[in-house]
Amino acid sequence: MIRNIIFKIFFYFGVIFICILFIPAFFLPQKVAITAGKISGFWAKFCLEFFLSTKIVIKGRENLINNNKFFIACSHQSMFETFFLQIIFDGPIFILKKELTKIPIFGWYLIKIGSISIERNKISKSNIDFLDKIKSTVRNSNRPILIFPQATRLNVDDRLPFKKGVGRIYENLNIKCQPVAINSGSVWPKSGQLNANKTITVSILKEIDPGMNTKEFLDYLEKNIYMELDLIS
Repeated sequence: MIRNIIFKIFFYFGVIFICILFIPAFFLPQKVAITAGKISGFWAKFCLEFFLSTKIVIKGRENLINNNKFFIACSHQSMFETFFLQIIFDGPIFILKKELTKIPIFGWYLIKIGSISIERNKISKSNIDFLDKIKSTVRNSNRPILIFPQATRLNVDDRLPFKKGVGRIYENLNIKCQPVAINSGSVWPKSGQLNANKTITVSILKEIDPGMNTKEFLDYLEKNIYMELDLIS
């Protein structure tokens, strides 16, 4: 209980401090704001390791895609992956719910780094155009797109079907997919107390080449990520 409180105080105040420190980044080149994201990732890692004695293991580094355009499809159990993946990948561009961009300072940061927002459960012009935005982003940048196919944080044992949006992205972009499975919910669940003295495994799976149809890809991606989560959870 005490370790939970100490972790939350230091982590959240640290993130707020980083956000305030990098306010000038909103008026500077985008790469300055991307650097703030990487620092936040290292801060999350430090707080977990120092205050909760969390062991963080990266599995499958040899599977990292290099020198190619690609997008990342990652399981989602906690805020951990939102921060930590900015360390592993070079300035990922998040696909996220629009509400997050409305959070003062933090939301401005998400906009500054080029995040693509979507209004969940709504039919809007921005949602209809979102594939065009993604195509344009991929065409004009070497940074990878990052999407959470489950569309929300899930409990460790939840195995909900992946959303069709990730399949449409795969089919329309015609680039490789980098699947990632992370069991962060065992330490940092979506609700309740954090758990000390546990291991978070970040498992980078083998790339998926373009060429499948949407259903084949969705089935393959979902099967591989959930199989890996079963192994590391």
